Amino acid sequence: MKFIPVYIYFIVISFIVSLLIYSPKRTSHNYLKIFPPFLFLTFAAELYGSYLSSKGKNNVPLYNFFSIIEFSFYFVVLSRIISSEKVKKTLLVIIIPFIALTVCNILFVQGMKSFHTVTYSIGCLIIVSFCIYYFLELFKLPKSVELSKNPAFWICSGLLFFYCCGFPLYGLMNYWGTIKWVIESFDGIVTILNIFLYSLFTIAFLCSRTRKYTLSSS
Repeated sequence: MKFIPVYIYFIVISFIVSLLIYSPKRTSHNYLKIFPPFLFLTFAAELYGSYLSSKGKNNVPLYNFFSIIEFSFYFVVLSRIISSEKVKKTLLVIIIPFIALTVCNILFVQGMKSFHTVTYSIGCLIIVSFCIYYFLELFKLPKSVELSKNPAFWICSGLLFFYCCGFPLYGLMNYWGTIKWVIESFDGIVTILNIFLYSLFTIAFLCSRTRKYTLSSS
């Protein structure tokens, strides 16, 4: 199966490790328990997308609609990680308008055959903004937290890095797609970003404990 990119193996590893959180008394971080179904869906989408690409078929519609699920999932995860009730509600309220805007963009503005760069960029900015907010909450804690054993820290670090880098990469993909050296470099950059993201997810699952780190409400 030569069409399978390297990073898909890291998704598989992350999915397998994520199943550990279902063990009795493994973790009190309930938001981690919604990761295994999402990672399995991610694996299926990436595998099918890679298969379509290997056959010379357009996989953009698949990634367009899967990215809606992806962003919505991370919005929910961040709403469970962040302490502030106002920010939690803001994140949850954003989901429906974001989905509606993205679907309209895909169907009526940028079209099915083009990647939805505009709404993808908006999604990137939302995730980066709320990840930064999480770190601000973390730094305001009255007591020190052992970050190496805090799964939320690893998850937000992965998301922050991935979407900070993904914002210019995917945001301008439709415009850079005609430049040869960009096309040749794109797969390599995406592979590195995905390996980093799912590696940090794996660390988050491995370091999860029954102790729950609680941020002070703002």
